[in-house]
Amino acid sequence: MTDVSPVVAYWHVWVDRGVSRQARCRIERFGMKTIPGASPQWWDDLGTSRASVSMIVLPVGWVGEWHENPKPQWIVPLSGRWFVETMDGERVEMGAGEISFGEDQGCVPDAQGRTGHRSGTVGDAPAVLMLVQLEDGPAPAGPCRFA
Repeated sequence: MTDVSPVVAYWHVWVDRGVSRQARCRIERFGMKTIPGASPQWWDDLGTSRASVSMIVLPVGWVGEWHENPKPQWIVPLSGRWFVETMDGERVEMGAGEISFGEDQGCVPDAQGRTGHRSGTVGDAPAVLMLVQLEDGPAPAGPCRFA
């Protein structure tokens, strides 16, 4: 077992003066924790309270036009590929295990009427995603909420 704390990267979709943006962030406040019957393992409790978990399957060719995340939510692709495009023009494609935290509530529509982000599948396979929606509201503006 190594003594070096792990680092987990994620994309954070956040709002900057009404415009959605994406930032590459890192979770790196891991500490060793033991649960009964298991060897010590690295944990970072992200300080969230209640949450709901959903599994969704985005069909091939699916596009969710401009919208905000309904609540702050972790999006974890399990298979397939998908993309997220924010109002600032950045488009990020993700596959299995690449994590995104959607927190673009409170965007202001731009001149084209776009607000939040658009997302969709990439390639010829459905995208299977696990969503973990947080009950707490968005954090104050700024990227990397969990850094």
